[in-house]
Amino acid sequence: MGFTAIWITPVTKQLPQNTGDGTSYHGYWQQDIYNVNPNHGTSDDLLALSKALHARGMYLMVDVVANHMGYAGPGNTVDYSVFTPFSSSSYFHSYCLISNYNDQSNVENCWLGDTIVSLPDLDTTQSSVQTLWNNWIGDLVSKYSIDGLRVDTVKHVQKSFWPGFNTAAGVYAVGEVFDGDPAYTCDYQKYIDGVLNYPIGSISDLYNMIGTVASDCADPTLLGNFIENHDNPRFPSYTSDYSQAKNVISFIFLSDGIPIVYSGQEQHYSGGSDPANREAIWLSGYSTTTELYKYIATTNKIRKAAVAADSSYITTKNIPFYQDSHTLAIKKGSGSSPVITVLSNAGSSGSSYTLSLSGSGYSSGAKLMELYTCTSITVDASGNIAVPMASGLPRVLVLASSVSNSGICGSSVPSTTAVTATQTTATTTTTTGAGCIQATALSVLFKELVTTSYGQDIYVSGSISQLGTWDTSKAIALSASGYTTSNPLWQGTITLPVGTTFQYKFLKKTSGSSAVTWESDPNRSYTVPTGCSGTTATVTASWR
Repeated sequence: MGFTAIWITPVTKQLPQNTGDGTSYHGYWQQDIYNVNPNHGTSDDLLALSKALHARGMYLMVDVVANHMGYAGPGNTVDYSVFTPFSSSSYFHSYCLISNYNDQSNVENCWLGDTIVSLPDLDTTQSSVQTLWNNWIGDLVSKYSIDGLRVDTVKHVQKSFWPGFNTAAGVYAVGEVFDGDPAYTCDYQKYIDGVLNYPIGSISDLYNMIGTVASDCADPTLLGNFIENHDNPRFPSYTSDYSQAKNVISFIFLSDGIPIVYSGQEQHYSGGSDPANREAIWLSGYSTTTELYKYIATTNKIRKAAVAADSSYITTKNIPFYQDSHTLAIKKGSGSSPVITVLSNAGSSGSSYTLSLSGSGYSSGAKLMELYTCTSITVDASGNIAVPMASGLPRVLVLASSVSNSGICGSSVPSTTAVTATQTTATTTTTTGAGCIQATALSVLFKELVTTSYGQDIYVSGSISQLGTWDTSKAIALSASGYTTSNPLWQGTITLPVGTTFQYKFLKKTSGSSAVTWESDPNRSYTVPTGCSGTTATVTASWR
């Protein structure tokens, strides 16, 4: 479907019991934060997943829970010794179930859950709790090369906790603030990078809501846009209308923020409230031919093309410029050639008609392309756009010339090319081919020719965290698996975001000794090039 990241459930070890509320497959009833959930695999499996994603130029986002643990039983019977590392009641708020969601103190200091599965609420105002969480999240991100976090139950923790946690993680974090009031939700963006866009969870009165979110949120482009998730009934549980489903998909992809698709949405799963909304995806046979699977893939391609054509597209806020009782038009991107998205709530039974749009930003005579129907449209002498509407389906219009090389509407994709860059003594080659999906991160293979003695090992260290920030204890060990006397090769691979510029050097360590031998100055420098997903950049050097 063209996604560049996946978000997975919390990975921590969970309560083992099968309870009246079900099992802990979802990951929100943790008991041991230092071990992974064995029902999902091993630590090595998670490392392999991270490596495989990065090799494809994709990001790994992991769900985390700092608010609570999980216990099978009423809150007044909790055996705190089962929790690691929070093995004493002194780490927690006293037991009380949340009774008033209009009382922030009650929301933060009392417990979620019920009398079947308790969710003991950690007292995150304690410095000891903060230190344990901050150390843990930093280690988790580092060990598994995690690129982003989805943070559960953010509004149930005091706001002052989140800046330190976010900083300790060192990656983008989007928080779940389960509330429909933009003023309440957006305030949390002062404390954490982004929040899930619950205020846009409904398309009713969308015109006014877009403006409200834009004014209340510090940066709407960092919000997480969704229409379905594991806490809310799926969209088709309200309506089975495919046209309406396509409209909400187009909105979450083509408005401000980061689009998030919940597994099963592409299959048009229709489960209602939890647990019916948590259907297993394998029950669908992983179908890639469903109507919404193909629609999401097309819409994802449209968004990628918009980003490629306009470097300001993601950071430019969308502007609603037309509305009637059934239609909303928004523009986003460059003022002279924005992406125009037209949404409808008419449903599949909606009539066919021509919508006249003014105020789009396009000049008279501009040649546009509607990307779902591949219809050519010319802006008339008055600056109006005649948009053919039918069956309540959305429309997306862009400058026709921007469609080339996107693979949309019959356009070609980039032909095979080779990109070569040289930095100091290092060379890099990546190859892009037909169907190339530009990577957001590439595997970088370091190859160092250096003769070593028995007990010596070669490492690479550098100015970025992935290379240990010049800390030799965190340097990346290279492998001698291909080493011969005639070709003394040490090599190792790490994944780095495209465009990352850094300095680095190689060093020797001797087994049983704390001594470190650096190669001679100056520092080497390198910039990770662009390339297709799945390609590897190779850096070749010799010891000096």
